[in-house]
Amino acid sequence: MSDTLTLSAQLRDRAGKGASRALRREGRVPAVIYGDKKEPEAIHIAERDLNKMLGTGHFMNSIVEVEIDGKMVVTLPKDVAFHPVSDRPLHVDFLRIAKGSTVEVSVPVMFVNEEASPGLKRGGVLNVVRHELELVCDATKIPDQIEVDVTGTDIGDSIHISAVTLPKGSESAITDRDFTIATIVAPSALKSSDGEAADEAAEEA
Repeated sequence: MSDTLTLSAQLRDRAGKGASRALRREGRVPAVIYGDKKEPEAIHIAERDLNKMLGTGHFMNSIVEVEIDGKMVVTLPKDVAFHPVSDRPLHVDFLRIAKGSTVEVSVPVMFVNEEASPGLKRGGVLNVVRHELELVCDATKIPDQIEVDVTGTDIGDSIHISAVTLPKGSESAITDRDFTIATIVAPSALKSSDGEAADEAAEEA
């Protein structure tokens, strides 16, 4: 489960592009907290603190406790806007998290036990269809990653969501089909030799 992060913030007195540019010149990033049937709160946070959290690699899947004037607001980051040239963060959207609520998140997939896959040992290639899974999770139990076991898979096999054991409190956001996460495909050399053999067999016939 992702760690809970803590971020100090201050309320924004003024809105608008001019006010936002002034904040960025001071090393601050404008942000907003919304949701939970409450009025949005316009805030600003330190760019250096935000960059540290972005550097963890799991900021978007972490609960962030935002401290505003001594009050702690439990949130989930929903969007970060970046400058198209400098890649500096320009704005952040935070979603308020109510107690007992669920959230939809994208969680990275990690493939394990590749050495136990006959297809991969024979030179097959793991063709990843989905690098992330869309999950509905308990807001306090968002997994860091989902492990997908490829033990026993052979060339031509597909791994579907139904074969994956999800952590307690998590379920797939896609429920109308048993979608493919990855396939084991033949290497190009094997495909070429198979094709040549098929051509020879056709000529002999």
